Amino acid sequence: MADESKSRYLQYLELVTGPLEEKKRWRQYKARVKGLPDNYRTAVEALERYLMHFGPADGAGAMTMYEDLIELFERSAADGTPIRDIFGNDPVEFVEAFMANYPLGQYRTRERNRFTSAVERAAQEDRKQ
Repeated sequence: MADESKSRYLQYLELVTGPLEEKKRWRQYKARVKGLPDNYRTAVEALERYLMHFGPADGAGAMTMYEDLIELFERSAADGTPIRDIFGNDPVEFVEAFMANYPLGQYRTRERNRFTSAVERAAQEDRKQ
C-alpha cells in the first residue's frame, strides 16, 4: 500500500512539476557547464539562452540537445579548440545547423523550405501575369 501511494504521489508531483528524471538531467547538465573554463562556459550559456528562445521546448528532446552541446564543449575545452573554431564566422549559422540535427530543428527546416517554395511559386505566377 505504501508503494502504491508513493507511486501516486510521484505521479501527482510530476504532473505538477514535470518529469523528475528531466530535472535530474538538467541539474547534471548545469553542473557540467559550471565545470567548463570561463570562456567556454560563457559561450555555452549564450547558446543556452538562444536555444531557450528558439530551440526545442520538450523535455527529452531538449535535454538530448543540451547534453550533446556540453559534450562538444567539454571535448573542445580538453583539446584546447578556440571558441571561434567551434562557431566559425557566424554563431547563428552554427546554432541553426546544430539545432537542425534534432526533431524540432528538422521540423523548422521543412517548414522554412515549404514557406520559401510557396513564396517562390507565388512570385513565378506574378511573372507570368
